[in-house]
Amino acid sequence: MSVSFKDEFDRDGYTLARGLFGTAEVEQLREHYMVLRKRDRYANDLVGVEAGSRDPLKRYPRMAQMHRWDELSLQWMIDDRLDQVMTAILGRSPYAVQTMLYFKPPGSRGQALHQDNFYLKAEPGTCVAAWMALDRVDVANGCLQVVPGSHRWPILCTEKADTKVSFTDITVPLPAPDAAVPVEMEPGDVLFFHGALVHGSAPNVTEDRFRRALIGHYIQGEAEQVAEYYHPVLRMDGTTLDLGVSVGGGACGEWVDTENGPVAVLTGTESTTRKHE
Repeated sequence: MSVSFKDEFDRDGYTLARGLFGTAEVEQLREHYMVLRKRDRYANDLVGVEAGSRDPLKRYPRMAQMHRWDELSLQWMIDDRLDQVMTAILGRSPYAVQTMLYFKPPGSRGQALHQDNFYLKAEPGTCVAAWMALDRVDVANGCLQVVPGSHRWPILCTEKADTKVSFTDITVPLPAPDAAVPVEMEPGDVLFFHGALVHGSAPNVTEDRFRRALIGHYIQGEAEQVAEYYHPVLRMDGTTLDLGVSVGGGACGEWVDTENGPVAVLTGTESTTRKHE
């Protein structure tokens, strides 16, 4: 008997739905975003294009909140297939709050280990990511790395990241340095993961392969508030609803050695705040 999406999600903090979207759909999305990215900037863009930059991530910067002005992005974000998997793992339909597109061209930096709900601050409950590969994703081009079971940890206190290998400047400490494992994916596969799951990625060390990924962020249907950046909140039928605005800071987890091994205890106070991931 196969393990269900819910069983995997509850056990590990993530589950992989292989082939959830077809080849033709993925090709359409990949080309669509490459055309859009050739333009300079849009509303809610995190950064504009710097065509002459030596940094690949400035030539192909990530895009955010495309669903607010791009119909194809909106329809993907609220697609029934995504809703069905998340409803299965969460027990009810989620609310949709963010779209993102990572291009990650050859030679680009990765993203330091982090937890999504540090940014989204969904309360009560947590957020969930739907991370879809638009290319073959493997260790060489910087696939996601996840720490199985870390969804049971609290939101950890952050520390400085190495910006030579990460485009973000904060990370979280691990009780064991080799705790993260790679998740290799094919185009159309979607990885669903919990907002407390520690995850990140290493640099793309290939010479000729992008690692493009389309990501939706959602919050549990029980949530009553989320950080301001993620408003307006959408139901999975595309209609909007009003939720409260959560704020950053507060208690965070620090590792304490015990006779049963390291345990994350809410003894720290988080002073670092970020508007978004």
